[in-house]
Amino acid sequence: MPNKRISTGCGLGMQARYDIVIVGGGMVGATLALGLRRALPESRSIAVIEAVDLPEESSGTWQPSYDARSSALSAGAKDIFASLGLWDAISQAAEPILDIHVSDRGHFGVARMHAHEHGVPALGYVADNSWLGQVLLSDVKATQGIDLLCPVSVKQILPEVDDSTLTLDAPGGEQILNASLVILADGGRSGLSRKLGIESDVAEYGQKAIVANITPAKHHNGVAYERFTDEGPMALLPRPGGDCALVWTMPEQLADERLELVDEDFLAELQDRFGYRVGRFKKVGERFAYPLALKTAREQVRPGLVVLGNAAHSLHPVAGQGFNLSLRDVQTLISTLAEAIEQQKNPGSLEVLKSYQQQREKDQQQTIGFSDQVVRLFSNNNVALAGARNFGLVAMDLLYPIKNRFARQAMGLSQGMNTGFQQNVSSHARQGEQAQ
Repeated sequence: MPNKRISTGCGLGMQARYDIVIVGGGMVGATLALGLRRALPESRSIAVIEAVDLPEESSGTWQPSYDARSSALSAGAKDIFASLGLWDAISQAAEPILDIHVSDRGHFGVARMHAHEHGVPALGYVADNSWLGQVLLSDVKATQGIDLLCPVSVKQILPEVDDSTLTLDAPGGEQILNASLVILADGGRSGLSRKLGIESDVAEYGQKAIVANITPAKHHNGVAYERFTDEGPMALLPRPGGDCALVWTMPEQLADERLELVDEDFLAELQDRFGYRVGRFKKVGERFAYPLALKTAREQVRPGLVVLGNAAHSLHPVAGQGFNLSLRDVQTLISTLAEAIEQQKNPGSLEVLKSYQQQREKDQQQTIGFSDQVVRLFSNNNVALAGARNFGLVAMDLLYPIKNRFARQAMGLSQGMNTGFQQNVSSHARQGEQAQ
């Protein structure tokens, strides 16, 4: 069927058929589109469908995933962005993490990691989501061979091996679109996944994360702090200019109460929980709160369909692994599809998509499992568990092989979390649970 252009009413036209359609123009969807465009032949057509309208001059805040939060980018994520030609732009407003300091409030265990010990310029980087959005979307708009369709919402998807059918709600009215492969990257609240009957396993943490920008009296000097408390873990990440990005998790009701506090009282409570490692907290920006849950889709591939990003797995922010895990998924999916197309295989075939899933299975399982385990272990006041986690922190701080393996996983340079730290903590955690 020859391709014809269909008016969308958003300044762009769309074809009646594409090789690959990405639903969702957030950080994962935009990165995937740019990576595929660089990896696939020019003859292969790509579209990104986004339900939110695109302003004439993108500030990066138009799409929900480009919100007020910051993302901790691993060293591996930097390498992925560099391979796509994006890192030079992203790095202009990305703060390097030179050291990581992990502590447990009220206990002796402390672990420290330093970039120079591991032979890297930085353990990771912190960038505002709004800045990532500005870089990614500007590049998507400037890249020939990517059709950005917005504001267009997908009402229905009928995935098939040879040709999937999408029913679209576009400004010009309902439209029908066909694609060899549809990739769902529409976020953790994906309504399309539910419509397709893709069930998810959801574990509610009963917590919310308060995020805000904090100005401390002392410069952070490139140190990222991870602090565990009896209420839940908190992170203070370095931002350009000396400010810090706060991610503070706590029970939902307590989070709602703290959101209502005046700035002075909020900072006082934060100071009490965090301490004075960066001096007195002087200022807090606008505060937001997000409910936390571990969500994993039971299916990530079907014939003609891939579920990606938060639609596939949504993690607790404690270890900053969610977006980094999704970027590794993106990297593998790009290489898998490029190889399949080079071999003249249908990119939507189940054989090709199963190959992608099998390559990602181990890293996903271990990263998700470790993140969940750390949250539960460090949000528990049981005496035996407190001893287990502090033993793990001390062991990691003192034993370089354990620290190095842990650091490489955190940097996204080594897939798999089977470290001595994890083994020791897991063993003691089981003993603590049996003692309860």
